[in-house]
Amino acid sequence: KISGSRFVKREGKPSEDAILASRVIDRTLRPLFEQSIRHAVQVIVTVISVDDNDSTILAVNAASLALAVSNIPWNGPIGCVRIGKYTSETLEINPSQKLREDDSKYKFDLTVCGKNGNINMIEASAHQTEEKELEETLTQASKEITKLEDFQKKIVKEIGKPKKIIEKEMIDPESVKLFNENILPQMPEAIFAGAGKAKIDELHNVWNKMVAEKYPGREDFTLEDNLFDDTENDILHKKAIEENKRPDGRKMDEVRDLYAQAGGISTVLHGSGIFYRGGTHVLSVLTLGGPEDRHMVDGMQAKAEKRFMHHYNFPPYSSGETGRAGFTNRREIGHGALAEKALAMVLPSEMDFPYTIRLVSESMASNGSTSQASICASTLALMDGGVPIKAPVAGIAMGLMMYTTSPQPSPYKGEGEMQRYKILTDIQGPEDHYGDMDFKVAGTHTGVTAIQLDVKVEGVPIKILGEAMMQAKNARLSILDTLEKEISIPRKDISPNAPKILIIKINPEMIGMVIGGGGKTIKEIKENSGAEITIEDDGTVYFTGKGESAELAKKTVEEMTREFKVGEVFKGEVVKIADFGVFVRLNHFTDGMVHISEMAPFRVERVSDIIKEGMIVPVKVISIDREKGRIGLSIKEANKDFFNQNKNGAR
Repeated sequence: KISGSRFVKREGKPSEDAILASRVIDRTLRPLFEQSIRHAVQVIVTVISVDDNDSTILAVNAASLALAVSNIPWNGPIGCVRIGKYTSETLEINPSQKLREDDSKYKFDLTVCGKNGNINMIEASAHQTEEKELEETLTQASKEITKLEDFQKKIVKEIGKPKKIIEKEMIDPESVKLFNENILPQMPEAIFAGAGKAKIDELHNVWNKMVAEKYPGREDFTLEDNLFDDTENDILHKKAIEENKRPDGRKMDEVRDLYAQAGGISTVLHGSGIFYRGGTHVLSVLTLGGPEDRHMVDGMQAKAEKRFMHHYNFPPYSSGETGRAGFTNRREIGHGALAEKALAMVLPSEMDFPYTIRLVSESMASNGSTSQASICASTLALMDGGVPIKAPVAGIAMGLMMYTTSPQPSPYKGEGEMQRYKILTDIQGPEDHYGDMDFKVAGTHTGVTAIQLDVKVEGVPIKILGEAMMQAKNARLSILDTLEKEISIPRKDISPNAPKILIIKINPEMIGMVIGGGGKTIKEIKENSGAEITIEDDGTVYFTGKGESAELAKKTVEEMTREFKVGEVFKGEVVKIADFGVFVRLNHFTDGMVHISEMAPFRVERVSDIIKEGMIVPVKVISIDREKGRIGLSIKEANKDFFNQNKNGAR
C-alpha cells in the first residue's frame, strides 16, 4: 500500500510502532556486548515486505543472526518469540496479526527474548493474569527460543567470521593505587549515607580532581571513571547479597513512602491524579473526547483507530538537569506505551463508554521508575474523571543483584554462583543504574496487566523472574491499598467540563442523506448545533458536544432519518395546497401528501374550500413508497370529525 497524506508520500520520521520495535531489538542485543567495547556498533533492520506475521519477532532474530555471523565481538545469538493465549486456552507460538488484533479477547500476549534458558527481554500485556501462569508461559517460550538459537548457531558455523579481538585498555597501576588509598575506604559510607546521590557524587568529584592533578595535560579519564563506577557497583552488589543492605536503608521487599491524590488540581480538568513514591513524583491528567478525537494509526500491518492514548513526558527538570524540552524521545514513547498497555486492560468497552480517552503523565521528579508511577497516577485520574474502569492498576519496578560465573558477568566479580542473588522491590537511583535487572510489573488485585523486562546481564533465570513477580505482587497490593484509600471506586459522573456523547442507530442506507453532497448537510448540522458528529459504517451515529448541542444535533438527525410506519398518527402543518390534495409537513425534513379523497368522510369539491395553508391537521400514515420517497397520509382516518370540529372548515 501507499501510505501518507495527499501531499507527502515519502517516509519521514519513524512511526511509533517502528520506535517500539527498535527498542525491543536494542534492549535484547545490548546486554550481550562486552562493556569494555568502545567502538560504535549500529544494527539497521530493514523491513522489505510484510504479511500477516509479526515483523518485530523476525527483526530481532535477524539482528541477532547478523551480529552472530559478523566479526563484531558479541555473546549471541539470542532467540525471540511471541507467545500467548488469544482465542482459547491453548498457547499459540508466533500468532498471526489477525489472531491477536482484538486485544479485548485474548488472555495474554508476550514477546520474550533470551539465551541458554535465561530471559533477557520481555514485553507483555495481559487481562489480569496470575503470575504462576505467566511463569509457566516463559518456560514454554524458552524452549522455542532454544530452537531459534540452534538454528542460528548452524548458520554461524557455516558462514560466521572469526570475532575481532579488541585489546582492552589497561588502567595505570598508579591510578589504582591512588584510588585504593584515598577513595575506596570512603565509598561504602558515601553510598549508604542515606543522602541520595549527594555524598557519592561529591566523592566522585574529589576523585576527578585528584586524577586531573596527577596527570596534568591529559584529557581522557574514562578508565579512572570506570574504576570508580565498577567499584561502586561491586560494593552495591556485595552489600545487597551478603548483608541485605540497600543505599537508603530499606528492606529488600520494602516500598518507599507513598502519597496519592485524586483530583483537586483544577475544576477545569476532566480528571487528575498525583502519585508519589519516595522521590518519584508524577502528575497525570485525563481528557475525554468524542469518537472524532480517536487517533488514526496507519501502520505497516494494520490501519486502525485508537480510542485510548497514554502520553508520558520526562522534562529535564524532573531529574534536576537542563536540556531540550518539547521533543518526544524514544524513552518517553516506550514508557508511555508500557503504561498504556497496563491500563488498556481495565478500560470499559466502547459500547459502555464511548469516549476517546487521553492521559498525559508528567514526571515532576524522578528517582526510580516514573513509568510505573505514571500508571498509578493515571489510575487516580481515570477514577477521578468518572471512567468506569474494571479495577485500579498499580505498577512497581523490581531489581536484582546477583553473583554469576557466566561469560558476561555482573560487574561484581566476587566468588559465588548464579544462585546467590537478592531481588529488590521498588528500585531507585544506584539500584536502577547498577542493578542487573529492571523488571516492571503492573496489575490489579486479581492479576498482571503488563510486564517489561530489561537486563544488564546476559539473562535472568525463569525461577528468579517467577520469584520477582510474586514479590512484585505483594508490593503492588500495598500500593493499590494506598490508591483505594484515596478513591475506592470511579466517581459516579464525569466532569461537567467533559463533552456529552449521545448515540443513535440509523438505517445505513440513510448515511448518504445525512452527510449530503460533499458533506454539505452534515456540516450545516454541525454549524447549527455546535456539536461534532461521527457516523460509523453500520449506521451508529455519535453526537459530541457541550450543553444542549449534542441533543440538538441528535434531534435533527433523528428527524432526518425518521422511518415512518403505516398506521402512525401525527399532527402536521399544511405547507402546500394543490388541486388533488395537500402536502403536510411531518417534521423539518419530511412532507407527506393527503389526497383529496382522504381529507374528509364527505365529498370535497375544492381543497381550498375546507383547508388553508398553515393549518395544523391530524394525519395518519396510510402508505409508504420507499423507492420514490413518498408518504401517503389521511386526515379522515386520523380524525373523521376534524372538519366538523374545526371552524375553518367549509361546511
